[in-house]
Amino acid sequence: MASAWRLVRTPRSTLTSSPSSSIAAALLASASALPARRFLQLHAHLLRTGLLSLTLTPATTTSAFLSLAAASLPSHRALAVLDHHLASPAALLPSTFQCNSILRTLSDPSEELRFLRRMRALGRRGNAFTLAILLKPRCAPIHAHQLHANAVTEGHIRDALPATSLLRCYANGGDEDGARRLFDEMPVRDTVAWNVLITCYAKNRRTKDALKLFEEMRGRERNAEPDDVTCILLLQACTSLGALDFRDMVWAYAEEHDYGGELKVRNLLIARYSRCGCVEKVYRVFCETPQKSVVSWSTMMSGLAANGFGKDAISAFEEMIRYVAPDEQTFTGVLSACSHSGLVDEGFRFFDMMRCDYQLKPNVRHYGCIVDLMGRAGLLDGAYELVAKEMRVASDATIWRTLLGACRIHGHVDLGERVISHLIELKAQQAGDYILLLNTYAAVGDCNKGKESALTYHSEKLAIAFALLVTPQHRPTRLAKIVSV
Repeated sequence: MASAWRLVRTPRSTLTSSPSSSIAAALLASASALPARRFLQLHAHLLRTGLLSLTLTPATTTSAFLSLAAASLPSHRALAVLDHHLASPAALLPSTFQCNSILRTLSDPSEELRFLRRMRALGRRGNAFTLAILLKPRCAPIHAHQLHANAVTEGHIRDALPATSLLRCYANGGDEDGARRLFDEMPVRDTVAWNVLITCYAKNRRTKDALKLFEEMRGRERNAEPDDVTCILLLQACTSLGALDFRDMVWAYAEEHDYGGELKVRNLLIARYSRCGCVEKVYRVFCETPQKSVVSWSTMMSGLAANGFGKDAISAFEEMIRYVAPDEQTFTGVLSACSHSGLVDEGFRFFDMMRCDYQLKPNVRHYGCIVDLMGRAGLLDGAYELVAKEMRVASDATIWRTLLGACRIHGHVDLGERVISHLIELKAQQAGDYILLLNTYAAVGDCNKGKESALTYHSEKLAIAFALLVTPQHRPTRLAKIVSV
């Protein structure tokens, strides 16, 4: 911003000289985006001083000004400025490179296409980089199809950059069939293109197709080989499919090609083995990791806690803080370990350590772990006070359901009713919540009160849930509209 305002303070006589035009261009090019009001003031000053005279201004100055306009104004107003300065026959057209710079600053895809058509009408056809700029990851399908046709017409589809950008657009739009057709048409497919298609299949739950691409990539494609990103994508896909053998094959490939030492790959492998209950493999990969980050420790501890090794997770935490400072995710793992192992005192100690020693603010997940810990230990009233009065973050439906589940286990009917009222306030109640409450009544032998309480909530969902509990099989269930009086 400071660079642009130097022009405003420069005397008019100085700006009219030829060398100063180059200085003005440099200052405009180095300026960052301005607030719209400031830019309009600058525009008026440049017009008044004659610096934007179409017959005297070099193309570099014009281009720098137009780029600043595109960055500072909303797209429709920026295009109005662009049209005004390009309308004169004496206008000096920006080069293709400068047009691409202007395109990068526009935010509205429809306005980008309008500017592209305007430049083409004036003789600037653009190049492969132009299409790559327009093909943003979240490009609308209609724009992607238009630009695809344009790339084919002008022969840019053979260029890897726009072709891969277009492939990413189809992938992010969920059009996996269109992405595959374009992929098969590409004359040269580099590793990035393969990774984009693997990501597309994985996001759309075509996990088997994603894994097949790995075999196809290794067996038939000579221009590209799987890299560390490929390994990460495939390890993620293996987890959703439960393909342990394939995961081991990907890991063997990663080690063979020196990707096994990549920290991201190792951390992901620890997480995926944890989710499948392969604790021994988790421990082995973790121990063989040379430079363990806080993510490595946190992932390993969370995996141990989730698989019933809470005390081992706590021991790992005690070892970790000797080398690495824990973060929020670390404390989520260790608090979860305390909850699963019933270690109430240790849980409170780590919670206080997080706030006092490491100055970390607890989030709703940390409070959820404490509520779960207190609920398992039967400290239901204390847990309710924590959520209702002491929490410094907004409670969500998950934390209330955690407490509701504890009420069912310990038969705390009155508190269960209060928890349900909070879920109703959040408009997050579900049929399963009422079933938990009904089971709480059943646990204390007060089914009649359960029925009465059920009616007070005026919920069709509750009526259906209760009917499913008490109605014999193959008997029809009819629900009349409940009207409050």
